[in-house]
This record gives sequence, structure tokens and C-alpha cells, in this order.
Amino acid sequence: MAINGLSPTDSVMAIRNAILQKNAALRDVSSAPTVGGNAPLGGVQDSKPGAFTDALSSALQQVNGLQNQAGEAAAAFERGETTDIAAVMLAKQQASVSFEATLQVRNKLLSAYKDIMSMPV
Repeated sequence: MAINGLSPTDSVMAIRNAILQKNAALRDVSSAPTVGGNAPLGGVQDSKPGAFTDALSSALQQVNGLQNQAGEAAAAFERGETTDIAAVMLAKQQASVSFEATLQVRNKLLSAYKDIMSMPV
């Protein structure tokens, strides 16, 4: 059964491609040459005060939404409202992968924080 007009395989591949694009964009940003260690060369540093917190909040809301959708799909399957186990399992896997990615980001942030805090002043 198709979800949002896509087969489960196409949906997973679309998510994979989106993740790869985001990884490439992050890699490009992290490897951009800097001037004086502040702004990327040839560009202007984003000085929006809440840009990072907004991005983090948005990502957490998306993960929460996927978790809620997976829970609702599983509950609907348990009640017998749907018979498409593939859609339920796909929703559960999407939620699981997004949660694991969130945990990895958290771990990297904590590691970076610890590294910064252990630097001599």
C-alpha cells in the first residue's frame, strides 16, 4: 500500500536521499575556509540569535511527530482499523531511525561541550 503516493521502498529511499543531502551540506559548511576563525570566507556569518535553537527545536518536534505517528499507526493496527502491517512497521522504523539520529546529535553536542569546558583559558 502506498503512503502519501509513494511505495514504502520509495519513501525510505526519499528519506535516505534527504539525509545524505543534509550530511553533504553539513560537510560543506564544516569544511568552509574561515577568515580569523569567525565567518566563512566569502560569506556573512549568520547572526540570527535563535537560529541554532530554532533548528534544534524544529528537529525535535519532527522526531516527536514521527514517534506520535508510529504510536498511532500501531494502535490503529491493534484495534483492527488497518491491516497494512508494512505501513505500521515503516512508521516504527522511521521513528526509530530519527530517534537514534537525535541521540547521536545529543552525544556529539555533549562531547563538544566537554571538550570546550576542558580547554585551558
